[in-house]
Amino acid sequence: MSSPNHTTVTEFILLGLTDDPVLEKILFGVFLAIYLITLAGNLCLIVLIRTNSHLQTPMYFFLSHLSFVDICYSSNVTPNMLYSFLSGQKAISYAGCFSQCLLFIALVITEFYILASMALDRYAAICSPLHYSTRMSKDTCICLVTVPYAFGFLNGLSQALLTFHLSFCGSPEINHFYCADPPLITLACSDTYVKRLAMLVVAGFTLSSSLFIILLSYLFILVAILRMRSAEGRRKAFSTCGSHLTTVTIFYGTLFCMYLRPPSERSVEESKIIAVFYTFLSPMLNPLIYSLRNKHVIHALQQMIRGNLFHKNAV
Repeated sequence: MSSPNHTTVTEFILLGLTDDPVLEKILFGVFLAIYLITLAGNLCLIVLIRTNSHLQTPMYFFLSHLSFVDICYSSNVTPNMLYSFLSGQKAISYAGCFSQCLLFIALVITEFYILASMALDRYAAICSPLHYSTRMSKDTCICLVTVPYAFGFLNGLSQALLTFHLSFCGSPEINHFYCADPPLITLACSDTYVKRLAMLVVAGFTLSSSLFIILLSYLFILVAILRMRSAEGRRKAFSTCGSHLTTVTIFYGTLFCMYLRPPSERSVEESKIIAVFYTFLSPMLNPLIYSLRNKHVIHALQQMIRGNLFHKNAV
């Protein structure tokens, strides 16, 4: 039962990044451009991987799923924020907030373990090249992407249910640009101990376990590279790992800053700035990182462009 002095919250107000109408219009243009680049880059990468025979390998299979998760990840937050910038309407329904919270957590955790799967793929390719095709079989690859999706969704659902099981009976204003767990917890007027503990345990476990897989894989990769006698072989091995390591550094670095600390007014305010990096910039940069550093992707893109130009000229 709600206290007579409390009003049950039926919708939330996302305060966003600013309340300045002029700055909101500028930010609308900036984030619209980022979103369009994110969609174009990741969709292009998926199409290239699906249609080019030279990219039908486990490494690119995982990369296509990383691009898919990045599209979903960015689309979960960006359209609503763009609408808010343009219309000035900052309200989000209770159900909409629940869905956004669930999907955000699910997609973040899915990306953790897809990045870990990509590290295992590089480990198998560099440390055990003769057995690579058997170790990274089609069934193995499907398993290594299915488990992250399932594990991410179940964790996202459980965390969202715990959050929205809390009573929100005060101010409906969320000091963020999406329905994030830390600022939502600060609005609760019921005991948040179980939720705080669950959030720290899940965030700590998923971050540490997936990062442990990545670091252990790269430890073995480093040892294998140092044992190579050919300088060209070492260069190629480092080259295939460079893009993945760059993505891991950007994604994990910002998330460690945000989630492995207790929610507070100060941490929530700081987390908005950090969240911009992994919510908008990381999904935009990933296809650029993988394409600009990868001659196979560049070659596939050139082939696709030439094919389209030839088709237009023929018509």
